[in-house]
Amino acid sequence: MKRSKRFEILDQRPVNKDGFIDEWPEKGFVAMESPYDPTPSIKVQRGMIIEMDGKKREDFDFIDQFIADYTIDIASSQQSMSLDSLDIARKMVDIHVSRKEVIDIVKGLTPAKIIEVVNHLNVVEMMMAMQKMRVRKTPSNQAHITNMKDHPAQIAADAAEGALRGFREEETTVAIARYAPMNAIALLIGSQVGKRGVLTQCAVEEATELALGIRGFTTYAETISVYGTEEVFIDGDDTPYSKAFLAAAYASRGLKMRFTSGTGSEVLMGNAEGKSMLYLETRCIMVTKGAGVQGLQNGSVSCIGIAASVPSGIRGVLAENLIAAMLDLEVASSNDQTFSHSDIRRTARTMMQFLPGTDFIFSGYSGTPNYDNVFAGSNFDAEDFDDYNILQRDLMVDGGLKPVAEEEVIEVRRKAAKVLQAVFARLSLNPITDEEVEAAAYAHGSKDMPDRDVVKDLASVDELMKKGTSGIDIVKALEETGYTEVAESILEMLKQRITGDYLQTSAILDEDFQVISGINDKNDYQGPGTGYRVSKKRWEEIKKIPHTIDFNGL
Repeated sequence: MKRSKRFEILDQRPVNKDGFIDEWPEKGFVAMESPYDPTPSIKVQRGMIIEMDGKKREDFDFIDQFIADYTIDIASSQQSMSLDSLDIARKMVDIHVSRKEVIDIVKGLTPAKIIEVVNHLNVVEMMMAMQKMRVRKTPSNQAHITNMKDHPAQIAADAAEGALRGFREEETTVAIARYAPMNAIALLIGSQVGKRGVLTQCAVEEATELALGIRGFTTYAETISVYGTEEVFIDGDDTPYSKAFLAAAYASRGLKMRFTSGTGSEVLMGNAEGKSMLYLETRCIMVTKGAGVQGLQNGSVSCIGIAASVPSGIRGVLAENLIAAMLDLEVASSNDQTFSHSDIRRTARTMMQFLPGTDFIFSGYSGTPNYDNVFAGSNFDAEDFDDYNILQRDLMVDGGLKPVAEEEVIEVRRKAAKVLQAVFARLSLNPITDEEVEAAAYAHGSKDMPDRDVVKDLASVDELMKKGTSGIDIVKALEETGYTEVAESILEMLKQRITGDYLQTSAILDEDFQVISGINDKNDYQGPGTGYRVSKKRWEEIKKIPHTIDFNGL
C-alpha cells in the first residue's frame, strides 16, 4: 500500500509512542463515567447511614462503612443530596457563591453524588472551580531530590538549590533501601542551607518512614497509600482503619502528613470492579477525609500512564484534584511521574494545575535530571527550570519558583555539601571528601559525581541508627562545627513538632518559620480582584529571567 508522506511523518511523532486504549468499563479502563458506577442515594436512620449509593448497610464493604461512619456529615446529608447536581456544579464556578458554601454542601454528599457533580464540568470550568476551591490562598510547589547513586553530597546540593529556587517541600527516596537515614539527613541539611523552613520527607517503607520522622530526620510524610476497592486495599496489606491509625501516629509526634492515591491504581492492580477511575478515586479521597488527615497527594501519580491512556483521562486527573479541594483537603496535585513522549502533551497536562494554582502544583517536580529521579522520572525536571520560569513570566502566573543566578547556585550547592561533610565527620559517618564537595557544587547529576564506597556507607548508617542518633544530634553536630545558622534552622524545624501548628490544613512554613495554611491564608477567591494575586515584589522575582535583552546597553 502506498502511504501518504504526511501520515508517515505523523506516525513518527513522539506522541504516537504513547500508549492508548479504548474505554473498557468491565476492567475499569474508563476515566469518569462508567455504566457500572452507582446511582447517588442516601438513607439515614437514627443517626446512621443505612443506605449509600444504592447499597444497603449490610452489603457495605469496609470502604463504604468507613465513609458512611466517618466522612459524610449525616446532619446535612439529606439536604445536600436533595440538591440538583448541575446546580451544585454551577455554584462551584459562580463567583457570587463562596468556597465555604460549596464545602458545606459537599460534606454531606456520597461518592456517587460527588462525581455526578464534577461530570457536569469541562476542564475550563474545573480550573475555574479549583481557583476558588483550593485551601490555601498562596500556591506552592514540591520537588523530588534523588539520585541513582544515593550520593549524600549531591542530595544536599540539589536540596539547597531547590530551596533557593522556591520549593517549600522536598522529597527524597532511595535506590538502596538502607540508605534512607543518610538520604533523609542530607535532604534535611541541604534544604535548610538553601532556604529556612523548607519541609522534607524520605519516602520509603512505612515503618522506616515513621521511624525517620520520629527521630527528627524528616519533617513531613506523604506516601501513605489508600485505594478505592476493598480487594486492592487488602492487597496493599491495609484497611482504612490501619491507615487512620498510622496517620494518628504521625500526628501524635507532631509530623505533618498526607495520604497518597490516584486514578488508575485499582486498574493497575487488577480489581477495579468495573467502576470508573474517578469514582474509585473519590472513595480514596473520602477515606482520607474520614481519617482526619489534612491532605492528599493525588492526580494519578505513579498510575498516570493508565489514566492518560483512556479518553478524558487527563480531565479525570484534574477532577480528582478538584474533588480533594471540594472536601477541604490540601492538594498536592501530582504532575510528578513522567507519562508521555510528547513535550506538548506533558505541558498541557501540567497547565490544568499550573494555571488555577493548587496547594502544591507538583507533588514532585524533579529537582534533578530525570535519569537521576528514583521515583521513575517526573513530568518536569531540572532541565525544564528555565521553561517553567518563562511560563510563569509569559502568563503572570505564580508557579512557586523563581529564576536564580548561576554563581548563587554554585555557592549554595558548595555550602550545602560542605556543611554535610562536617556533620558526617562529627557523626562518624563514611566521610565526604573535598573532591565530592567540589563535584556537587557544579554537578548536573550523578554522572558528574565520583562513586562512593557503598559498603562503608551502609555500615556507618547502621551504626548511626544503633546509637539512637536523632535530629538533636544533628543540631549539636552543626553547632560544634561552626554552622550555627543551619543548626538554628533545624532546631526550629524540630520545635515545630512540639507546637504542632503546621498540622493545620495545607500548611507550609515561611523563612521565619511562620505557618502559612488554610487557617491564616484562607483562599477567598470570588472573582476578579479577590483571592491570590501576584504581588509587585513577587512579579519582579518572576520577571527576572536570564538571557533578556538589556535595553540600557543599547
